[in-house]
Amino acid sequence: MKVRNRGRGSDKIELQMTPMIDIVFQLLVFFIMTFKVVSMEGDFNIKMPQAAPSAAPPEQMEFPPLKLYMTANENGDLSSLTLNEQSFEGNNPFIELNRYIQQEIGLDGGPGSARETAEIEIGFDFNLKYTHVIGAITAVSGTKDQRTNEILPLIEKVRFTPPREEE
Repeated sequence: MKVRNRGRGSDKIELQMTPMIDIVFQLLVFFIMTFKVVSMEGDFNIKMPQAAPSAAPPEQMEFPPLKLYMTANENGDLSSLTLNEQSFEGNNPFIELNRYIQQEIGLDGGPGSARETAEIEIGFDFNLKYTHVIGAITAVSGTKDQRTNEILPLIEKVRFTPPREEE
């Protein structure tokens, strides 16, 4: 690049812009010509094998959610216990409830078992005594093996609905 100093006492320096613009255009052309477009990551043309016709979709293999509802009488004692339209009566309906859940879910554990996917939603009246709620949780969450005194879990996913006030 040529710098010219005109005049004898003048300190003014004049720069030539044409060679700078030429270099910028040459760099631009170089980068455009060497740019390589890469295909999107994960954009592969792969054909996966079809699922076996006997295999059920995952949503059909899961155990449907259970709904347990407990109603209270005027004193706050348990008057009825209903699990998915099945009523439990008697001296201790929680024992019957526990047996019913053992039959429905089973005591088998492990991946893919009904016990692993089972969940229950417990609802109750506003004035129901707390001991009955704890009894229901105990009945649905596990049982004790009489021979080995080992606790066998049943339903581990327990949710609660907000209690309803009497009208």
